[in-house]
Amino acid sequence: MPLPTPKSGMADRDLQKLSASARDASDFLKALSHHTRLIILCLLTEGEKTVGQLEESLGIQQAMVSQQLARLRLDGLVSGRRDGRLIYDSVAHPDTTSLRHFLFAMFPGTQDN
Repeated sequence: MPLPTPKSGMADRDLQKLSASARDASDFLKALSHHTRLIILCLLTEGEKTVGQLEESLGIQQAMVSQQLARLRLDGLVSGRRDGRLIYDSVAHPDTTSLRHFLFAMFPGTQDN
């Protein structure tokens, strides 16, 4: 969804809508502003994973993975599904996959994604 652009003489109501959209976009970008959270989201766009699977893929401690997942859950970007003792995390925000492709196009790495 494209953000509206401000115009001179914009009505107060339209300016309030613009401000709300900008605030939502800012909150979304803040959730993505940590490199570990961004990598977790990239991994989860491939399919649901447990904390242990993410820990193994990232090579970082479980506590760090859990902390970053908690932030992503709080921001509504990740959701969890319990199966016995395990929780499987997956992407909850529908635009995450599109954003991932956009970011990889903008900042290409060593892999073709």
